[in-house]
Amino acid sequence: MPSIRRSLVAVLATLLATGVALAGCGGGGAPSAGPHTTPPATHGAAVTGQQKKSRVAAPFRHRIPGMPPVIGNDVYSQTRVGMLAPQVAHDPSLLYVPDSQGSRVTVISQRTHRIVRVIPTGFLDQHVVPSYDLRTLYTNSSYADQLVAINPRTGLKTRTISMPRPYNLYFTPDGKQAVVMIEQDNTIRFADPHTWRTIKDVRYPGCLGPNHADFSGNGRFFVVTCEFSGELLKIGTLSHRVEGVLRLDPHPTAAHADPMTMGRSVPQDVRISPDGRTFYVADMGTNELRLIDAATFRQRRVIGMPRMPHGLYPSRDGKRLYISDRGAGKVSVLSFRTNRIVDTWTIPGGGSPDMGGVSADGRTLWLSGRTDGVVYGFDTRTGRLIAKIPVGGSPHGICVWPQPGRYSLGHTGNMR
Repeated sequence: MPSIRRSLVAVLATLLATGVALAGCGGGGAPSAGPHTTPPATHGAAVTGQQKKSRVAAPFRHRIPGMPPVIGNDVYSQTRVGMLAPQVAHDPSLLYVPDSQGSRVTVISQRTHRIVRVIPTGFLDQHVVPSYDLRTLYTNSSYADQLVAINPRTGLKTRTISMPRPYNLYFTPDGKQAVVMIEQDNTIRFADPHTWRTIKDVRYPGCLGPNHADFSGNGRFFVVTCEFSGELLKIGTLSHRVEGVLRLDPHPTAAHADPMTMGRSVPQDVRISPDGRTFYVADMGTNELRLIDAATFRQRRVIGMPRMPHGLYPSRDGKRLYISDRGAGKVSVLSFRTNRIVDTWTIPGGGSPDMGGVSADGRTLWLSGRTDGVVYGFDTRTGRLIAKIPVGGSPHGICVWPQPGRYSLGHTGNMR
């Protein structure tokens, strides 16, 4: 009998130990119904959610409804090589070159550097702009009062849209509004991006010639350059109100700025830094790159530049910013990490590099030659000029297509 009792005790002990072990591992049995028991999976998810929330950097918090999240606290994290959206993956690799002295968009093969067609448009074409959903390219034909739509899959014109004096075009980060820069009338127009009906016209008495913009990290506001009055506007994306005005010093204050200035501030392109904390503004009048604090909307620093800095383009790896120096025939390369110029590319014999973009593979920076009637291609690894394609006229805001990214905020390819 004692041996039988010992055996029964051993079996019971084994079963109890096994049951405890299974319960502890969350085995196939039902969880305990005890009042203080928290299912491990639920608890783990809650902790993960809190961790994710705490990892979102301040510039990207409280984004507007409908705006896709910023991944990895990096504005340009989804615009790397190989990140083409499905709807553009098979679009032909072309350059769309508007003529700001004519009525045409010249289409060039990025591979062969040859002109493949010329698209008739309205007079005075400024920028070719990809739509928010990446399915249409819009040419801003200012004098013709038109936006001319082009199908990037076929490279053919599809329709024209009536719009007074469009100079540049943007889209809010939620895709619900188009923002048209009506430079000649000093107007920033919010419009429905499908019907193109006006939602709200914004004017500020001191802002003359609004023409370029970029959005904050959370999409709550955007910064507009006022070319002819030397100012920046901070405009609420949802409120449509001017929330701030920054008047820029008409005299250069940065060391090493080219001394041949215009005697006034002439702000051009504007781009936000990868970390969402700084807006970079190219000032063509004072030959400076201005660094504007995104949180305070105050100038933090200025960097002296060669003559007439104009266009701003992030590299495909998001580490550098290419700055076209139109009056100097150069391209300056800035390190986002150090905010210092780390390289300068010079066009042999001079030139007028203006606006364009980076190829999908990141290997070529394409820029218009505004006063030379050509398109330039620079090898981004060496800075060497590898293409100089004659197009005639006055080429302006080239759209390099396709480009990586989930959606477009406009201009010549401000991708996110």
